[in-house]
Amino acid sequence: MQLAIFGKYFKEERHQEIQQFFDALLAKKIVFSIYRKYYDDCIRNGINLKHNLPTYDDYDDFDSSKVDFMVTIGGDGTILNSIEIVRETGVPVVGINTGRLGFLAGVPANQSVKMIDELERGMFTYDKRTLLELSSDKNMFGGVKFALNDFVIHKKDTSSMITIHAYINGEFLNSYWSDGLIISTPTGSTGYNLSCGGPILYPASQSFVITPIAPHNLNVRPMIISDQNVISFEVEGRSSTFLATLDSRSESINNRTQLAIKKAEFSLNLLRMDGDNYLQTLREKLLWGYDNRNFRN
Repeated sequence: MQLAIFGKYFKEERHQEIQQFFDALLAKKIVFSIYRKYYDDCIRNGINLKHNLPTYDDYDDFDSSKVDFMVTIGGDGTILNSIEIVRETGVPVVGINTGRLGFLAGVPANQSVKMIDELERGMFTYDKRTLLELSSDKNMFGGVKFALNDFVIHKKDTSSMITIHAYINGEFLNSYWSDGLIISTPTGSTGYNLSCGGPILYPASQSFVITPIAPHNLNVRPMIISDQNVISFEVEGRSSTFLATLDSRSESINNRTQLAIKKAEFSLNLLRMDGDNYLQTLREKLLWGYDNRNFRN
C-alpha cells in the first residue's frame, strides 16, 4: 500500500495525534509521499519525520500511478483543496478530521492509526461524488475549473443586489434579483446551499440544486434539476464586476464573462471506513433526533 499525504495547515493542538499517525506509517514501513508545503510545516512544528521523504508540489508533480490512496489531514476544506491535486486520476481520498464539522473528512484524528489498519485490510467502501465543471470564455482558476461543493456568483463591490439571468440548456429559466446564486452538487448541498435555505440532496441523486442568495422576490425558491443539464448565466448590476467561486477559490468577473456549469466527466472517489455512512453523518453533524423524546431512561 502506498499513500499520498495532503494537508494545508498544521494544527498545533493536534500535534500528538498527527505524530502518532506518522509514527504508525513509519513503524509499518508504509511507503508514502507528502505535500511539500505540509511537510515543511510539520517539520517546523516539531513533527518527527524522516528526512528526504518523497514530496510533491502540484498536479504535474503528483504521480498517481504510485498512489493507492490519498489521505488528507485537516477539515472538509482540505478535501476540497485536494481536488486540485487528484483531478481525473481516480485516486481515492480519505480525510482525517482535524477541523470542525467533518462532513467529508470522516475519520476522527484520534482514530487515524486504526484507519491505517483498516485501509490495509480493505475495510472501506467507495463513495463516488459528482463534480461540477465550469466553462468560460475567460481563463479562470488556473485552468482547474472543477468543484466538489458548488459554483457561486456573488455581488462584489456594492451593497446593491445583482441580477443573474439563468438558462437551462439554452432555455431561459429565471432572472434572479438577489445577492447571488449557488449551483450545488449533492455533496455541497449541506454547505452554503443549506445555509441559504436549499435542500439536502442524497449523494447518489444525480442532481444539482439552484439556490438564490437572499432573493428580492420571496416567491423564488431553490430548484432541483438533473445533473445532465447545462446551466448558463448572464450577470448585470450597478457594479461592473462580480465574484465567481469554485468551492473555496474565487475570481473577479464582469458582465461580459460567459459562464456555464455542467457535470464533470469524472468523479471523486471518497472513501468511507466501515461503520461510517452518509445518513449517520447527517444525523450526527446536523444534530437530527437530539430530542428528549427520542431517548428513554
